[in-house]
Amino acid sequence: MNKVIVAILFAGFGAQLLKLILLWFRHKTLGIHDVIVTGGMPSSHSAFVVSLATSIYLSEGTSTAFAISLVLAFIVIRDAFGVRRTVGEEGVLINELLKKVKLRTKTHFSMGHTPAQVIIGSAIGFIAAIAVFML
Repeated sequence: MNKVIVAILFAGFGAQLLKLILLWFRHKTLGIHDVIVTGGMPSSHSAFVVSLATSIYLSEGTSTAFAISLVLAFIVIRDAFGVRRTVGEEGVLINELLKKVKLRTKTHFSMGHTPAQVIIGSAIGFIAAIAVFML
């Protein structure tokens, strides 16, 4: 099987599994929502894209595909702890306002990631790619 694909799957699903394990230890329960929720430690988005960029670099060097994957990684990582984090914080404030005016609605928002969650997810992606290519 293609090592790039193996590394990406290993990194992304490994990060998501680690997130579920951490949620289990924190809450002692898991639900279907926990499997699909975004945000939290570690960032599986970051793990996916860093693994992609690292894998392409290890297999092709500084190719056009590597440059594209690097740009994609920067966009995804910036969005994970920038835009989505800000939107999540605004979601919290909106929910607080709705409670104050006693308006009942069902809202959902994603908190995005903290920089630490993105760094750990990125490290998982990098290490996964290195591990797959070393074996």
